[in-house]
Amino acid sequence: MQNRPRKRHKSRCKSTAYESGKERRAVISTAVTSQIFMEEEGIIDPRWWPYSTSPPGMGGVLYNSSELPTFTLTGLPGLENSQHWMFLLLGTLYIVSIVGNSLILFIVKEEQSLHQPMYYFLSLLSVNDLGVSFSTLPTVLATFCFHLRTISFDSCVAQMFFIHFFTVMESGVLLVMSFDRYVAICNPLYYTTILTDSRVLRMGLWAIIRSFCLIFPLPFLLKRLPFCKANVLSHAYCLHSDLIHLPCGDITINNIFGLIIVMSTYGLDSALILFSYVLILRSVLATASREERLKTLNTCVSHLCAVLIFYVAKIGVSMTARYGRHAPRLVHTVMCLIYLFVPPMLNPVIYSMKTKQIRWRLGRMLVGTKL
Repeated sequence: MQNRPRKRHKSRCKSTAYESGKERRAVISTAVTSQIFMEEEGIIDPRWWPYSTSPPGMGGVLYNSSELPTFTLTGLPGLENSQHWMFLLLGTLYIVSIVGNSLILFIVKEEQSLHQPMYYFLSLLSVNDLGVSFSTLPTVLATFCFHLRTISFDSCVAQMFFIHFFTVMESGVLLVMSFDRYVAICNPLYYTTILTDSRVLRMGLWAIIRSFCLIFPLPFLLKRLPFCKANVLSHAYCLHSDLIHLPCGDITINNIFGLIIVMSTYGLDSALILFSYVLILRSVLATASREERLKTLNTCVSHLCAVLIFYVAKIGVSMTARYGRHAPRLVHTVMCLIYLFVPPMLNPVIYSMKTKQIRWRLGRMLVGTKL
C-alpha cells in the first residue's frame, strides 16, 4: 500500500520533467528564431552573442569557418514582388556595360590612330569595368531571375575578392589616367618621351599588382573567424563590408586592415588626382587665348566625369554605411547597386560621346557614315 503513492509520485515527477524539457526546448527554438529574425531585420548585431546563435547558456550551435558555412543572398528588401522588373533594369545595365566596354576595346585595337598612352589606359579601364560586371553577374542572375539565394563560403569569398580587386584597381587606373592628362597639358613637348610604351606598361602593371596585394589577405582574414548560423547578406553579391558583420569573433584586425586599404587607395588616389587637376588648371589659366583654354580643358572632360562618377558613388556608399545606420536597408542596397553598376555603364558612354576618334569609328561600324 505504501509503494503505490511512491509510484504515482515518481510518474508525476517524470511527467513534470518531460513537460519542463519540452518547454525548455520550445524556449530555445523561439529564442533562436527570434534572434535570426532580428539579425535579418538589422535590429541586432550577431556579435552581441559572441559564440553562439542563441543566448549564453542555452546550448547554441557554433558554425566555424572551417566547416564552410553557406550564405543567404537577398535582393531588394521590401520589393520582393518586383524582382523580375529589377532584373530587367539590371540586365539592361549589364548589356550596356559589357557591349560598350567591349566596343571600346575593339575600336582601340583596330584604330591605328588610337595607339597612344591615353587610349591604352582607357582600354585598361574598360577591362576593369568588364571585370566588375562579370564579378557580380552570376549571383545577381541567380538571385533575381532564378531565385537561388544560397552561396557557398568559398564562392562568396572568391566573388568578394574579385569585386574589391577590380574596384581598387579602377581607382589606380583613374590615377594613372590623371597623370597622363597632366603630362599632355603641362609638358606637351615631352609627352612621347615621358609616356613611352614601356612606362605605360609599368604603370598599368602597378595598378594591377597594387590591387592584388591589398585585397589578397582579405579572404584569409575572414576564414580565420568563426561564423554564426544566421549568415544572411544584405545584397545579391558578396561584399567585405557585408561579410565582416557576420563573424562571432574579434574583427579588430579586419577593420584595421580595411581602413588601411581605404586610406592607401581611395584616400591617396583621390588626393593625387585632385592635385594633378590643380596643376592642370594653373597651366590652363596661364594660356592667353580663351579658345585654347576651352580646347585644352575639353580633353580632360571624359576623365573628369569618370573620376566624379566613381568617387561620388564610393563616398555615397561610405557615408551611408557610417552615418545612415538607421536608414532603411533598401537605401544601403540601392547605394551599393549604384556604386557597382553605374560607373561600368557610364564610362564607355562618356568616352564614346566625348572622344572624336571613337565616335567616328563607332559611327562607321554601326551606321556606315562618319559622324
